[in-house]
Amino acid sequence: MNRLCLDTCAYTHFKRGHAPVVELVRGGRQVGMPVIVLGEQRSGFLLGNQVARNGSELRAFLAQPVVSVLEVDDDAASIFAELMVDLRRAGTPLPTNDVWIAALAVREGATVLTYDAHFHAIRRVMASVLSH
Repeated sequence: MNRLCLDTCAYTHFKRGHAPVVELVRGGRQVGMPVIVLGEQRSGFLLGNQVARNGSELRAFLAQPVVSVLEVDDDAASIFAELMVDLRRAGTPLPTNDVWIAALAVREGATVLTYDAHFHAIRRVMASVLSH
């Protein structure tokens, strides 16, 4: 997997040193961090008691040359809409933020690195589901 798109739990497990995700992230040639994941992470930081440390670690991660922030644009919004309609028609609704992450991964041609098996319900998404 050369192009990765991290979901929130993958980044969290990476920071905790969970070997499977650490190995994949360190071996990735391109690691995308969706802006949605940044929002979820920063919300968690604000609810915790180590806001400064977590923020500093996140900034250091984002400064790595292989890491880029994946922004939402019109292409991602169109893909998001298609994915939402497909999921609704299939009767498999997923959390909205995860569909945004999936849309960004599709746009980038990246594999979603996750611990959430429900990403497999999105046919257009390549997902690497890790086990806890």
